[in-house]
Amino acid sequence: MPLPIDALRSAIRDVPDYPRPGILFKDITPLLAAPEIFHSALDHLHERAAALRPERIVAIESRGFILGAALADRLGVGFVPVRKKGKLPWKRVDCTYALEYGTDTVEMHEDALRPGERALVVDDVIATGGTARAAGELVRKLGARVGGYLFLIELTFLHGRKMLEGDRVEALIVY
Repeated sequence: MPLPIDALRSAIRDVPDYPRPGILFKDITPLLAAPEIFHSALDHLHERAAALRPERIVAIESRGFILGAALADRLGVGFVPVRKKGKLPWKRVDCTYALEYGTDTVEMHEDALRPGERALVVDDVIATGGTARAAGELVRKLGARVGGYLFLIELTFLHGRKMLEGDRVEALIVY
């Protein structure tokens, strides 16, 4: 039986003024370093992911890869990486999205998903929702379906869920 969510929350370290002044960064590396807590986090995530019946896990660079690959293995489904522009070696589709100041672009291999396939988008944190939304747009560009979004942490004060309206959004730890 997995540990309670509060045990997971207690393993997340607050790092003030990172990556810039005024930001309180939620550092998951202590959770990842504690085997029982990490295993429990994966148990909770697996339970929610299994209920969504994905055929592929689409995970966002870079901490999303840690969670997404483990979930794909547990579910017995394929893993699809979403990376920053220029990091994937094969033919790609891309999506550019707005940041607070400027834009960014994420990419996925053009053969990563099949039309109609059900994909679950996974990341460690949902903040403003821009990157997650872009990942969902990549899924749709390939003709696949977004079966939902799954996050370890949700920062509700940034209202990222609004960017994903119309899709199911799950988060284990909510701040």
